[in-house]
Amino acid sequence: MTGTIIENLSGRKLAVLVSFLLLCQVACFLIGGLVAPMPANAQNILGTVCRDTATEKNDTSTWFYNRGKGACKTVDLGDFNQLFTEHDIVFAFQMPVPRESMTLDYSRWQQNLIGVLQVDIRYHSQMEVKPRSIITVDARLAYRNKGDPDDAWKLYTQSVEKRHLDCDIDIKTEEYLYNCSAIPLFELGSLYHDYYLLNVRLPVDAPGMNANIGHIQDMWLTVINQNGGFTKVWVSLKTVFFPCIVAIIVWFWNRVHMLERKPVLLEKMLLSLGIALCLLNMPLEYLTLQFDLPFMLLLGDIRQGVFYATLFSFWLVFAGEHMLIQDTTAQSSLKQYWRHLSAVAMGCISLFIFDMCERGVQLRNPFYSIWVTDLGTNLALTFIVLAGISTCIYFLFLCYMVWKVFVNISHKRATLPTMCSVRRLHYEGIIYRFKFLMLATLLCAALTVIGFILGQVAEGQWKWDENIELEYTSAFFTGVYGMWNVYIFALLVLYAPSHKRWPAAENTSDSQNLSEEIEFSPLPSETASEISSLTSFIRKTNVD
Repeated sequence: MTGTIIENLSGRKLAVLVSFLLLCQVACFLIGGLVAPMPANAQNILGTVCRDTATEKNDTSTWFYNRGKGACKTVDLGDFNQLFTEHDIVFAFQMPVPRESMTLDYSRWQQNLIGVLQVDIRYHSQMEVKPRSIITVDARLAYRNKGDPDDAWKLYTQSVEKRHLDCDIDIKTEEYLYNCSAIPLFELGSLYHDYYLLNVRLPVDAPGMNANIGHIQDMWLTVINQNGGFTKVWVSLKTVFFPCIVAIIVWFWNRVHMLERKPVLLEKMLLSLGIALCLLNMPLEYLTLQFDLPFMLLLGDIRQGVFYATLFSFWLVFAGEHMLIQDTTAQSSLKQYWRHLSAVAMGCISLFIFDMCERGVQLRNPFYSIWVTDLGTNLALTFIVLAGISTCIYFLFLCYMVWKVFVNISHKRATLPTMCSVRRLHYEGIIYRFKFLMLATLLCAALTVIGFILGQVAEGQWKWDENIELEYTSAFFTGVYGMWNVYIFALLVLYAPSHKRWPAAENTSDSQNLSEEIEFSPLPSETASEISSLTSFIRKTNVD
């Protein structure tokens, strides 16, 4: 057996490789912390109360906006002397709002747009808001681009949606406002156009419709979009990492096929992990600069889910392959890990179903949200809580498996003094390197679990009722992403088959040559079916 590069690489070369990878990891953190802006922007827009004087109220060719030629006529909802009805009121939100007298527009680099409504309801003794009221919203979203006339708004989508309105008030006085929860309204998977316009009506077409929502004084829209500068940094990292990982996968698999044996399970898992990382690294965001691709959010979730599933499965197999202390002549297979892998598969399938129920339906109706009903909210929170608990349990179980590996290695290490000095020094060097790699694996797993949980909370904090204040930095996102690439790159390099062989003559007496052979060369008597001499050593019961 030739062994792996991690076993045969000289200490000097290994130190150079590890130093280079650590510099790449530090660079990813610094790029996120010093170059990239915050991942997302949030902007609050006060709705303009427009008066619809047209006879036909449901004409989609008529749009109400507050800036530019043809701006709407505004009304004051606090003036009860004005003659208008609920049918005449339209709340207009023109996005984005100007800043410092400069007209801004959306960039396709900003990727997506989320809209959340907040209503200001003034207390009135004769119009009290009932708990858990239902508010019906007739929402219409339009767009236009640079160069279009101010009134050239085109329909993007429309829908009549019902939302729960949770309000409470501390002091019931006419001048006080209710404290109402935010209302998730829409989510766009792409920002292909330059300007967007939202018109919101509160219809009263049916008896009891919008009858218990009190006196609405103002309506706010919070729009959240990915920061274009962060997207450029993120895609730049993908552009750099993608060809590097593809090249190292080709190199790794070519070295595996040069051997006179079939690939073992760990090598197949490494290949699968590399392919999953390539799928995640593909800079498909460049396509959104040219095409309108509203499914990119869903596709991104699927790609990340495939990577998580493969990475978690690999860690189980990676630790499990070094726990087998019994004698075995057959190669390991995934059947031995079906219990562990089925748990990972169930978790990933559950998250996929949840994602399809949310963003899958939003491809047809951006105003749809699973959070708007009690059942949907409970299911969504259940999925997120279970996902967080499952990942924590997984990490604890992985720590247990790594501890078992260290116990098995320590048990086997007790037999090292009975070996000849060449074998003893050889195995001690391999064990030290392997322990360092396992500790790096635990660190990578811990940061991955933290990133997964924080990502789920960040996605839901605008949609559930709980007020969770979280602050994220670009350095964490780019650092964890770079860590995945550096870690998997290191695994593919270090666990690639080595072409160095143990010298035919073992009677060398020169101490300098002997130490070189001890540190860098594999042993000739190991089983050819194993990926490394360490796995052979752990499985072996009778040692020299």
